[in-house]
Amino acid sequence: MTFPLQAGEATTRPTMWKISATGEVVFYYLAVVTVAVFAYGVYSRFNRYTQGSEDWFDRLDNLGGRIVDAFRIVGSNEKQFNRDLIGGLMHSFIMWGFLTLLIGTTILAIDLDIFRKFTWLVLGNKQSFFIGDFYLSYSLVMDFMGLLFVVGISVAMYRRYVVRKERLRGPNSSPEDDLFIWSLFLLGVGGFVQEGLRILGQGFPDFETVSFVGWFVADSLLAVGVTPETAQAAYPIMWWSHALIAFVFIAAIPYAKPFHMISSFANVVVRDEKAGKRLPSIPADMDAATGAESIDDFSWKDILDQDACTKCGRCTSVCPANASGRNLSPRDVILDLKNYREQLEAGGEEKDIVADGGDAVIQAETMESCMACMACMDACPVEIEHLKTFTRLNRQLTDEGEIQPSLQDVFQNVMQKGNTFGNSQRNRGDWADDLEFDVADAREEDVEFLWYVGDYPSYDDRNKKVARSLAKLFEEAGVKYGILFDDELYDGNDIRRLGEELLFIEQAATMVETFQDCEFEKIVCTDPHSMNTFQNEYPELDFEEWADDPMMDFDIDDNQWDPDADVYHWSQAVEELVEDGRLGLTGTELDYTVTYHDPCHLGRYNDEYEAPRDLIRATGCDLHEMPRNRDNSYCCGGGGGGLWLEHDEEEKASEERIREALNDTEAGGAIEKFVVACPMCMTMYEDGRKTGGYEDDIEIVDVAELLIEAIEEGGISAGATTDADAEAPADD
Repeated sequence: MTFPLQAGEATTRPTMWKISATGEVVFYYLAVVTVAVFAYGVYSRFNRYTQGSEDWFDRLDNLGGRIVDAFRIVGSNEKQFNRDLIGGLMHSFIMWGFLTLLIGTTILAIDLDIFRKFTWLVLGNKQSFFIGDFYLSYSLVMDFMGLLFVVGISVAMYRRYVVRKERLRGPNSSPEDDLFIWSLFLLGVGGFVQEGLRILGQGFPDFETVSFVGWFVADSLLAVGVTPETAQAAYPIMWWSHALIAFVFIAAIPYAKPFHMISSFANVVVRDEKAGKRLPSIPADMDAATGAESIDDFSWKDILDQDACTKCGRCTSVCPANASGRNLSPRDVILDLKNYREQLEAGGEEKDIVADGGDAVIQAETMESCMACMACMDACPVEIEHLKTFTRLNRQLTDEGEIQPSLQDVFQNVMQKGNTFGNSQRNRGDWADDLEFDVADAREEDVEFLWYVGDYPSYDDRNKKVARSLAKLFEEAGVKYGILFDDELYDGNDIRRLGEELLFIEQAATMVETFQDCEFEKIVCTDPHSMNTFQNEYPELDFEEWADDPMMDFDIDDNQWDPDADVYHWSQAVEELVEDGRLGLTGTELDYTVTYHDPCHLGRYNDEYEAPRDLIRATGCDLHEMPRNRDNSYCCGGGGGGLWLEHDEEEKASEERIREALNDTEAGGAIEKFVVACPMCMTMYEDGRKTGGYEDDIEIVDVAELLIEAIEEGGISAGATTDADAEAPADD
């Protein structure tokens, strides 16, 4: 490749123009000191992780694959683009601009300090590859990427100082945030000013037009009266200023905010791909630390999470608890723990990590506010596992008994009755009494679907209607299904997230014993919370570890739940039935204008977004999306124990969501039905419809109820016509 402005052998630039021999010696001395300070800082930072407790699983398995995936995730900036296009572009410009400038500086050092000295020693004369086409290509790329770097930094400064973006501020903001961004800005702009002075001082060599930004700066300097002689005099001053800023910045990386450039990548490497949807259990050793009594109880991964936090505030900006006015900022929980650790290392006094009142690092009210919706983790660009830390804090509160009385009542109900309502287990299947057909007992006969109904569809009057609708769907499709009646216990999902791990293990063991005594092809759950627990959490439990505990009375084959068991949310199972034509829907039965709410445990937790939507469309309903949908869905407020807690808030999360449905969807007030696919969502939105004054404006319905209405509207009896081997269902 030949550039038209190439000027033969002179096509290069002096590397240390106007810098004396003494200056070069001082420069190399400072460079060595900088690298030493940087290396020691990085070593000390990573050595600190060894002070954390052991993490609950091997995060360094398949290390090569993990590193490759981390390069893909970090290099593509895919998480930065999530919900923020401008922020994604800004970070991409900064990251790739910075890396290009770093690579460019490294290439220059290789030529100057290795290649030239090697050729001088071997060949007797110094040679350089920093000439000709290589130099021109180098200059073009460096100017282009350097410009993107400055643009990215400028956008970041605009968002921070002009727009004053709310999520960038908070109690953990500090002067180091400003020093970080201004250091980058001065490095980028200073490099171009230095280049402009050189081009002007050298009399505008023709080939330097390829350095289009530097050439523009040189032209601008000349236009404001800077002469070539002045540029030559000013160049060494600018050169040293730029070098010193660079040295200070590099040396400071391990000791301040810039360390996230290293720790964030490391955090992506060791991430848990199922983080949040599964949680670490506790050891059977009663003396083991399970909560957060001391900062030393946190694992090395928890410490890395704290170091990786960039204070970007994306987690807090999507937190429904924070938006509802509750005292929770996921970012500040992580950073408060980090600050407390650093205070202790500096000789500060110890205090409670989490407690109800007092001078605790984290207040109990903060943890009670969490809805376990996982929006924070989904939005985090550096894979911080907030929910893992929050669960540890909740365990400490539970161990200390510092929880609301309503939660104590729930725990007591589960312990004594096996369900969160405290009702008799004998009445668990009473919801089916009003059906015109019998529901099979999965304990006594083989079934295709072992249907786990769940607490709310079993005991809550509103959700019983959903359970009956779902039973009718299975009956219509001619599916052989059955339930466990009084042997069905609460799955334990939310009490686990509230910190009651021992009770969760006991519930899980009892349920797994029951499952192992049944013959079925797949487990079908009414509640996405149950689906997630059976699919992602039960397989992680090693019941053998608890075999000698007198409180754990169970006998489980192989001491572990089958990790390959087929577990479905009912919408996934019914979608297959609809696709097979077993429900006879034509897609024209209903003409309601509706919107659909994605349950957190079905969507964000398990990436199932389309099955419920396909079923809604199969009824003929006109589906309109709310602005926050799929992975950006807004939580109903019921998860993480929110269903059982009392909060002082101006507007409930459920009220805000219904407002969004009626005011912010394309159909607006024409929305007739707010469709859900989760019993907890049903309960929360029925409550929000009343407290928010929306009773006359919209109806809350489950997808199953829509399907049954469509079947009844079309006069369909699919089971009798499409499954010759199935008994014809009763006419509903």
